[in-house]
Amino acid sequence: MLQVAYGGWQNVSMTRYFSDYADLCFEVFGDRVKHWLTFSDPRTMVEKGYETGLHAPGLRLQGTGLYVAAHHIIKAHAQAWHSYNNTWRSKQHGLVGISLNCDWGEPVDIDNPDDIEAAERYLQFCLGWFANPIYAGDYPQVMKDHIGTKSAEQGLEMSRLPTFSLQEKSYLKGTSDFLGLGHFTTRYITQRKYPSHQGPSYQNDRDLVELVDPNWPEMGSPWLYSVPWGFRRLLNFAQTQYGDPPIYVTESGAPQKLHCTQFCDEWRIQYLKGYINEMLKAIKDGVDIKGYTSWSLLDKFEWEKGYADKYGFYYVEFNVRNKPRYPKASVQYYKEIITASGFPNPQEVESWRLKALETCSINNQMLATGDVAETGSPLHLHLSKHLFRITLLFCCRSSRDVYFSGSEN
Repeated sequence: MLQVAYGGWQNVSMTRYFSDYADLCFEVFGDRVKHWLTFSDPRTMVEKGYETGLHAPGLRLQGTGLYVAAHHIIKAHAQAWHSYNNTWRSKQHGLVGISLNCDWGEPVDIDNPDDIEAAERYLQFCLGWFANPIYAGDYPQVMKDHIGTKSAEQGLEMSRLPTFSLQEKSYLKGTSDFLGLGHFTTRYITQRKYPSHQGPSYQNDRDLVELVDPNWPEMGSPWLYSVPWGFRRLLNFAQTQYGDPPIYVTESGAPQKLHCTQFCDEWRIQYLKGYINEMLKAIKDGVDIKGYTSWSLLDKFEWEKGYADKYGFYYVEFNVRNKPRYPKASVQYYKEIITASGFPNPQEVESWRLKALETCSINNQMLATGDVAETGSPLHLHLSKHLFRITLLFCCRSSRDVYFSGSEN
């Protein structure tokens, strides 16, 4: 309705509607909810919703629509934060932040200044686009410079990147009690100049190319490769860029590979081991990480992929009416990580893996004969409840956190 009547996030009036919605949520749920995210992954929302048209509302306003939508979303976030700060915080004692997704960008040639600048630009167009206004009051300078120059070369009198007034900059700055950070993979970045006459687009504005190493392990989606070391670098980047904010990792995970055994998700076990270990190293580096949330508890609807990409710890039988859910091997493995609050030693961690795979093999055999415990069994309810708790509340600080070899590097 708001899209049809007002143009959705292309219209600044959406900030007022969102503020009303946020106030309603604070009023109704604030006595119980103490951690609020105003938006989750707004960059994907505006890029695929207003640039490529792959997501709702399906518009292709290349090089303009996504910047306008993002501008209004940032304002809406700030309004919600101020509303909570002025009206609800003293009564409810909660925290309000935003969740931003970004891959790590590594220069192809670390000795090439152009590649180094391109990698920095990649991160600013990805993470800084939303984080910089919230933490510093304005867009990253590199975004303003690049988009402004391209706009002028395209014959426009004003930059396609909207501007904040001095009053708005002051209003935006500091409107986050914590930084929610989603991360899945890494890209190598090299510079490539796109001529302005090719027309406006987010891709052309960045003047770079994203590459992958063919040796990186592929996950179940064509864009996702397992590159754990990039996670640690992104966490350290966020710490230094935004003044050491408290960070909650809000998304990190791997989907099911094609033609694989349903329950024996060993690739997800390796992904968890690598990425959580790099997060623990980042804590040792001094990054203030408050929690980690793996994506996701259940197989579910994933953007334009529908039910094809299965990120869940629990396999869901979507073709059965009551949608029974079955634990995958990663359930048992992740449970052990939570219990130990890290990785005690390589021998014990390997025993976790073997135990998890043994359990999933039994479950696979039982599924084939229709004997696997469905939703509602005591075992399943126990695992589901336990996993839900630890997924949301995994606290990373503990004297028992132990790092694998290479943690000092």
